[in-house]
Amino acid sequence: VCNEALSENSKDQFRLDLDKKYEEMRISYEKTKSQRAKLESIENARNNSFKTDWTKADLAVVDHLERTHLDNIPLEDIVPYIDWSPFFWTWELKGVYPAILSHKSHGKQAQELFDDAQKVLEDVVKNQRFRAQAITQFWRANSTGDDIELYKNEERTKLLEKFYFLRQQKEKNKSDSPHMCLADFVAPKGYKDFIGGFVVSAGKEVEEYASHFEKQNDDYTSILVKALGDRFAEALAEKVHQDIRERWGYGKEESLSNEELIKEKYRGIRPAPGYPASPDHTEKATLWKLLQADKIIGVSLTENYAMNPPCSVSGLYFSHPNSKYFNIGRVAKDQVVDYAQRREIEISEAERWLGPSLDYEPSTEGVELPPAPIKFRNMDA
Repeated sequence: VCNEALSENSKDQFRLDLDKKYEEMRISYEKTKSQRAKLESIENARNNSFKTDWTKADLAVVDHLERTHLDNIPLEDIVPYIDWSPFFWTWELKGVYPAILSHKSHGKQAQELFDDAQKVLEDVVKNQRFRAQAITQFWRANSTGDDIELYKNEERTKLLEKFYFLRQQKEKNKSDSPHMCLADFVAPKGYKDFIGGFVVSAGKEVEEYASHFEKQNDDYTSILVKALGDRFAEALAEKVHQDIRERWGYGKEESLSNEELIKEKYRGIRPAPGYPASPDHTEKATLWKLLQADKIIGVSLTENYAMNPPCSVSGLYFSHPNSKYFNIGRVAKDQVVDYAQRREIEISEAERWLGPSLDYEPSTEGVELPPAPIKFRNMDA
């Protein structure tokens, strides 16, 4: 790109091609906007929420509410929980493990990659190269509209914290298809329900070990190490969730294979802030405040709420028998205004963090914009 942008022979054509490319993208985006599904008002969406007969609901009771910290979890105990399919996706090899190893076009590449990964994995486990840690906790919880309150006391009169959620607004074709919100999976006030939270990590040791290979100009093994670090973090999240279900009582009778675990053939979900069912990354701040993950296991949040070290996973635990993952999709301004009011933040702040989910172009009127980038007349300078 730098060569094309600076070369006397190509820079003019480069600019013309770039203008053309972005004009095509702009036209495509406008067409997509006109083809989007219609949205219900937030009021109508709430009237069509996921319903539970709480008088008959199976509300699981947790064993204790104290924070639990697991340190130096043996890596060999985590390996059986690894889902290898995303490992190949890291290398842009599409397919599902183990079928991908015999794929007609890239099976040979996948097998070679897998064999190399197994050698690195053996070293990582043998020498405990990563430091696997987990921190979990349960809280007394009840839903209030589209939000979930956590309580300090048994009587549930003293508020500890609050998680805020969004609701689907896409127009539904079927009358029996509800507009989902994660708060629907937690019982309202008057019932004794709970949710949990977690942060797990393969540790900063992943980056440190990868750096060891980078210094030797062995980028391939470095990337292998990082990819394995991600797999260990996800596998640890799966293992800890299994332990959590046992602590919650309803998972004690589970007898699932690794394949069934990967396909989530169990009760409960563990959605994460920033993902489709809860697209606001800033909700991680509340989770970190509750779990003290930065102080206890060394996992911090960047200014944009990414986790550091990156081979970390976080989220909330829901035990509702019918809880499931879903995509909020696009949201209308009426819900964003309502969401901002509930969170007591400016609408522009809510729009900033919900940008990819907005079904409208937010107004910049009254919003302080960053300065325009400097434009150089002489690009060669």
